[in-house]
Amino acid sequence: MIPLRDTISAKNYPVVNNTLIGINVVIFLVQLSQGAEWNRFVYIYGLVPARYSIPQISVYFSAAQQVFSFVSFMFLHGGFWHLLGNMWSLYIFGDNVEDRLGPLRYLSFYLICGIASGVSHLLLNLSSNLPTIGASGAIAGVMGAYFMLHPRAKILTLIPIFFIPYFLEIPAYFFLGIWFLLQFFNAAASQGQTGGVAWWAHIGGFIFGIIFLKLLLALPGAETHPKIRRGTERKRTPHLQVIRPTGPGPDPHLYGVITITPHEADGGTRKLVNIPWGFHKRLFRITVPPGIKAGSKLRLKGLGKKIGSDERDERGNLYLKVNIK
Repeated sequence: MIPLRDTISAKNYPVVNNTLIGINVVIFLVQLSQGAEWNRFVYIYGLVPARYSIPQISVYFSAAQQVFSFVSFMFLHGGFWHLLGNMWSLYIFGDNVEDRLGPLRYLSFYLICGIASGVSHLLLNLSSNLPTIGASGAIAGVMGAYFMLHPRAKILTLIPIFFIPYFLEIPAYFFLGIWFLLQFFNAAASQGQTGGVAWWAHIGGFIFGIIFLKLLLALPGAETHPKIRRGTERKRTPHLQVIRPTGPGPDPHLYGVITITPHEADGGTRKLVNIPWGFHKRLFRITVPPGIKAGSKLRLKGLGKKIGSDERDERGNLYLKVNIK
C-alpha cells in the first residue's frame, strides 16, 4: 500500500514543513559529496550511543559535538530510498500538523520530537557503536500528532494489483495504528541485534509527539498570529481530490462537489480527481475554466449511472458543483 495524500486540506501553506524537506535533501547531497569519507561523516554527525556511554570513545568528541549530534542525526539518511520514504511521510502528514500549530511552534515540535526519539534509542541501546541516522523519529512524532488531531481523516492509498491501480481511503486511526503496532513488533523482534532500523526511536517519537502536542496546545497564546496566518494562506487546493458523488433515485446522473480557492477560480486550474463510484474508471483529469463562479457546475459526460441493463447502454453524466473557499 502506497499512501498518496490525506483528505484533510491544510488552510495554510506549510512553510516550515517544506523547508525541512528541502534541508534534508540538501544535506543528503552533502553526504553524497563525501565519497570515501561517508562513514566518518555519518559517525561524527549521527547519533552513536557508545559515544555517550563508553569513556574510551567519548574522549574523542567535544561536548559541543556530543550535543549537536542529537539534532544533526535527524537530517542524515542512509540512501535515496530512506530519504524518499521519510520525506514522503513528512509531506503527507506534516502540513496538517503545521496548520494546527503554526510555523514556529511546529518547528519546535519537530525538533523536540526528533531529540526525544534519539534519547529513546540511546537509552535502550547504550552499548551500540552503530550510528543512528534519519528523520524517522521526528516524523513519527508528527504522525503521533496527526493521529490525535485527525483520527477520522482518510488516507488515500494506492494499491497496485497486477499493474492495475486501485485507490482506497483508509481511516487515519487505522493506518497509523497499524504502523505503530508494526514498529512495536519489529522492536521486540530485534532485541539483542546490533544493527538494523531504530525501531525504538520510531516508538519514542510517536509517543512523545502525542505528549508534546498536548503540551503545546495547552500553552497560553497558542494561536498563531493573524499576520503569519495571512502570509501563509494557501492559494490552491490539493491537485488530487477525492469526490464522493451521490445519485438519488432513478436519476441517471451523479452529483458531487469540487473545491477550489478564489485564486484558482479567477485564473482557472486543472485537477486530478478520484471518484469512487462503482468499478469503472476511477481517476480523471478535469479543467476548471478561468472566471468560474461559486455554484457553477462542471459536466463530465458519461460518468453517471448506466441507463438500461445492457452493457452497451449509455451512461448519465457527472455534475460537479464548484465550491470556492
